[in-house]
Amino acid sequence: MIHLSQISKSMQRHPFHLVDPSPWPFVASLSALSCAIGGVMYMHAYINGSLVFLSGFVMLLTTMFVWWRDVIRESMFEGHHTGIVQRGLRYGVILFIVSEVFFFFAFFWAFFHSSLAPTVEIGLTWPPKGIHVLNPWEIPFLNTLILLLSGCTVTWCHHAIVANFRNQAILSLFLTILLAIIFTSLQVYEYRMADFRLSDGIYGSTFYMATGFHGFHVLIGTISLFICLLRLLRYQLTQEHHFGFESAAWYWHFVDVVWLFLFVSIYWWGGA
Repeated sequence: MIHLSQISKSMQRHPFHLVDPSPWPFVASLSALSCAIGGVMYMHAYINGSLVFLSGFVMLLTTMFVWWRDVIRESMFEGHHTGIVQRGLRYGVILFIVSEVFFFFAFFWAFFHSSLAPTVEIGLTWPPKGIHVLNPWEIPFLNTLILLLSGCTVTWCHHAIVANFRNQAILSLFLTILLAIIFTSLQVYEYRMADFRLSDGIYGSTFYMATGFHGFHVLIGTISLFICLLRLLRYQLTQEHHFGFESAAWYWHFVDVVWLFLFVSIYWWGGA
């Protein structure tokens, strides 16, 4: 039996994609809400706060997998991603990145609000007394070089896909993911070696919120690039249709730029 939606799509006279009803936006919203509530509970030492956060995060990862699976099926096997649909998706990714810029703008605002005019409660000085800041020219500078190098390798991969150099594309994307894993590992090591914590006043709050959310974005970007690597190995990214990788590469460049601002403002200037 042919479904009515299939009949309507076969009679479609425009290049736009009318998506089928999907449960994933609702499930993703619930997952994000669970992550937010669990994160707040964990930061305030509530019982099972970390469990709520982890359950929401696992559910969010699962939703990402099944949602992307549906999008890949619509684009690769059902042919719904026409040129005008891809242009709309590009606009959507650009607007998403703009919203992420304002997200991090709030953290920079909080940092500069406290650092440019330190109050008497923190000793009229910045960094506050008792805070032993991290040396910006050790792990932070190394991580800066790693992220800049990963930006080069992901650009290399993009040009290799466009030029149909499959082996170069696979190698460069693998190197990008490897550099991302090294960056995250070094940041975790840095957190473990730091003398201050999230609860140590305004400096700890602004430092860990800004760098921690950036680390979370690095994790999401790494997952996106890993999915692109799997698709590349399965011949799902071609010269004409590789928007999935292109959006992940844009996101990765955004992560690079945010880290440069973090390094200059929080690590170098804010720790002087």
